[in-house]
Amino acid sequence: MRVKRLIVRLSVIVLIVASCLFTFWAMGTSWFWEPQISGYEKQDRISPPKPGVIVFTGSSSIRFWHSLSADMKPLDAINRGFGGSQISQVNEYAARIVLPYHPKAVVLYAGENDMSWPWHKSAETVLADFQQFVKIVHTAFPDTPVYYISMKPDPLRWDHWPALANANRMIEAYCRTQERVKFIDVSAAMLDAQGKPRRELFRWDGLHMNAQGYALWTSIIKPVLLDDSTAHAPEAAAATAPPSN
Repeated sequence: MRVKRLIVRLSVIVLIVASCLFTFWAMGTSWFWEPQISGYEKQDRISPPKPGVIVFTGSSSIRFWHSLSADMKPLDAINRGFGGSQISQVNEYAARIVLPYHPKAVVLYAGENDMSWPWHKSAETVLADFQQFVKIVHTAFPDTPVYYISMKPDPLRWDHWPALANANRMIEAYCRTQERVKFIDVSAAMLDAQGKPRRELFRWDGLHMNAQGYALWTSIIKPVLLDDSTAHAPEAAAATAPPSN
């Protein structure tokens, strides 16, 4: 009887482990995210956003930003983040969840999952995937600015921070060479005086942010978007104004 119970328990453990491993493997494929992408498309058919919104996309740090549209007011912004996605997957779905909105600007947060277990992509690969994202957006809309939110330092993945910080520096350096591509650094403000992640910004899992974390992000990202929106407004007005007699 004890042997049977032991076998049952071991079988349950094996099934749980196998299920977790399958889930992690599937998250590395594009088809895993199809339900979320289809959900956005269904939502758009019911209540389509007006053209010219600011599109936020990327992984769970965007997906879980439930107050994003309200936080960005008076700017019109929509949330098109999906799960624990990687930049390459955002690239694959950009034609369905970014480009259809004829975005005024595009804001991306991704890369952290790419470089973490179990994928461990290199900083060079992450940079190349981001460059491809920029190409996708600018091929369709050459004048649309693209913003990259720096990968954040979080308690759960603190051991990976040196690699993530290096990738941030590489992406920032690339952004400086491009027109209409800007790097927004949120990581510095998320570290305490000892250079460690500020635990009060995160949920219990030490990975995803809480309301305080998103409030911090809003205080950094929104002014950049507002300043750029104001700076470009005269250009846009001049481009659409009728010629003077």
